[in-house]
Amino acid sequence: MSDVAGGPNPLFLRDEELMRGIELLFYAYRDFTSDPDEILREYRFGRAHHRVVHFVGRNPGMSVADLLAILKITKQSLSRVLSQLVDEGFVRQEQGTRDRRQRLLYLTEAGEKLFSELSAPQRARVARAYREAGAEAVAGYRKVLIGLLNEAERRAIVASIDKASSSA
Repeated sequence: MSDVAGGPNPLFLRDEELMRGIELLFYAYRDFTSDPDEILREYRFGRAHHRVVHFVGRNPGMSVADLLAILKITKQSLSRVLSQLVDEGFVRQEQGTRDRRQRLLYLTEAGEKLFSELSAPQRARVARAYREAGAEAVAGYRKVLIGLLNEAERRAIVASIDKASSSA
């Protein structure tokens, strides 16, 4: 196998290099989710629960409609996961102040603890990778990730992430 951390390949758009990047992304995702998966098993939760806890934790007071738009799942799928998180005391719902039909989502104290527990190993993994790669590579990586997003949603997603980061 060739050196994964080797210098830039001037032929980076060739099919084999693209496939190499795709494959690395699959392996990175597998390892990135492995630590939280172990924690989730202890709670009898799955990755869908993790995504809800993550986005509600990063965007306290978000509406159920906003969460549906982010996750791109059916109401039925979200309802099952969200109901379990509410019933077990990790998420609380409040009625909207302007629209009483709106349900706003917040993590409870237990939800905040779970959010921290799930994100800690991922933050450590990303921090290690960032340190090893350096600032210039991290900036390039961010550009690549943004480039992978659907073009129609890029600006809104980046703005949402930047907003959540500035309020944290």
